[in-house]
Amino acid sequence: MSRLKQRLELTWIGKNERPHLEPRILLEDDNLSYYTKKRVTDHDIFDNILIHGDNLLALKALEQEFTGRVKCVFIDPPYNTGSAFEHYDDGVEHSLWLSLMRDRLELLRRLLSEDGSIWITIDDNEAHYLKVLCDEVFGRSNFVANIVWQKAYTANQTAMHISNVHDHILVYAKNTSLFEMGKISRTEDQKAKFKNPDNDTRGPWKAENLSAGKFYAAGQFEIRGPTGLKFLPPKGRYWRCNEEQYFNWLKDGRITFGISGNGRPMLKKFLREMDNGLTATTWWPHEDVGSNKQASIDLKNLLSDIPIFQNPKPEPLISRIIELSSKPGEIILDSFGGSGTTGAVAHKMGRRWIMVELGDHCETHIVPRLYKVIDGEDPGGITETVDWKGGGGFRYYRLAPSLLEKDAWDNWVISKEYDAPKIAQAICKLMGFIYQPDETHYWMQGRSSETDFIYVTTQSLTYEQLAVLAEKVGDERTLLVCCKAFHAKSGAFPNLTIRKIPQSMLRECEWGKDDYSLNVANLPEAHQEPSVTDCPEITTKPRKKKGTKAASIDDLFSGEANK
Repeated sequence: MSRLKQRLELTWIGKNERPHLEPRILLEDDNLSYYTKKRVTDHDIFDNILIHGDNLLALKALEQEFTGRVKCVFIDPPYNTGSAFEHYDDGVEHSLWLSLMRDRLELLRRLLSEDGSIWITIDDNEAHYLKVLCDEVFGRSNFVANIVWQKAYTANQTAMHISNVHDHILVYAKNTSLFEMGKISRTEDQKAKFKNPDNDTRGPWKAENLSAGKFYAAGQFEIRGPTGLKFLPPKGRYWRCNEEQYFNWLKDGRITFGISGNGRPMLKKFLREMDNGLTATTWWPHEDVGSNKQASIDLKNLLSDIPIFQNPKPEPLISRIIELSSKPGEIILDSFGGSGTTGAVAHKMGRRWIMVELGDHCETHIVPRLYKVIDGEDPGGITETVDWKGGGGFRYYRLAPSLLEKDAWDNWVISKEYDAPKIAQAICKLMGFIYQPDETHYWMQGRSSETDFIYVTTQSLTYEQLAVLAEKVGDERTLLVCCKAFHAKSGAFPNLTIRKIPQSMLRECEWGKDDYSLNVANLPEAHQEPSVTDCPEITTKPRKKKGTKAASIDDLFSGEANK
């Protein structure tokens, strides 16, 4: 009798409600984009990306160019604690929080490379629900670890029951069979534990236990020390080698009995012969990766004239995550930019980075912080550890407004904020074409393959104009024509597919919606599914929205950008 596999899923109000996102284009703000005034090294990276706007729309905007290209995602989402933070409201109804996280996690998974990973900081309030949600999105088999980070090192004496001094870091791979975890570099303190009391020519060494707990039949022999003392493995343990191997190690000077010669036999492990990296554990104390308090002090010292950001993550914490999950030149993404720690650390470590932040602190905190990093004026964090001297740069983008808006008669029309090139770029993205205007063929504005192209115009096209287009396209190519109106029967031109704009686009997505942020007003009515838990109603303030302007995006992460 076969057993039916049951899949455990988390259920919440509104789970089946999914947004139909408009794939917006990005508009560069030249006034905030920033580059070093001179090259510092040959490895300077200039094409990093900072996006100001709703992070769900921003992830959708990145999807076409960056699907499968991001090596590491780090996010520090609002913890849903009910605490009102100065820069964003951290506390929404539990069901809404789960929907918001699910929608973002699904997009982040698509952006990850097949050997990539995602690291999420969270506290006890939602950690266990988030774990089950991530099991659904990434697959339970792709769970890597639940790391415990000591975010504080002193107890809160006013805590109701137990003072919370830790956060969780949930780690998932997109595919565990392809994901390779890096190593933690040995610190100077760790290297200092290797000594050379006997002036061994091979340099500093550390004594390691010669016995092990795993049964090994050949590891049950007697060892005689230099002073005549005899040693057997401790009860329930065995020598980690056979007798022949032991004598080889003894002859090579790799066995020590201590300074007096009366100690138990130990194996000498030489620093020069060991890998410089250590395997990470799931316990990350503040001494190793910093605390919230230290991060706040560093940020205050760096940006003394700006209000302190609540609970920033320390640079050593992000540095360890990046070190374990990526190599120089690979892309790091943080869609909850906060105070900009991820971008600052990734920049110093020679990684490409993308950050998204909706709040005003994108300009008040992140931009000035990155300016100082690029100018080599940030002495804190990991600067000394990685010997950072400055260099590189980033581009600052805003999300374009919705392509469609309603006119005075409640009809959907193309937004007045779009000129012809922006309309073409936006429709290319919407239709799944790469915006790539050809200098010689006006009708080649984008492509989906070597023979399939798109042409966008706000004009009405006559039969004669379409006939000319069909002739230019030829029999070996196809063209999608998006125009205001056309005068031809369907199928009149086999190599042309003709669509009216904006009528043909109305059902493609939600138009005119700019805010998918943590706003409890977005919570749907409870009419489909039972709630997992009874949660109190929490009121949040809607986020502020800003306008956009500037030149359109191009050459994202291209080689040209680094020249």
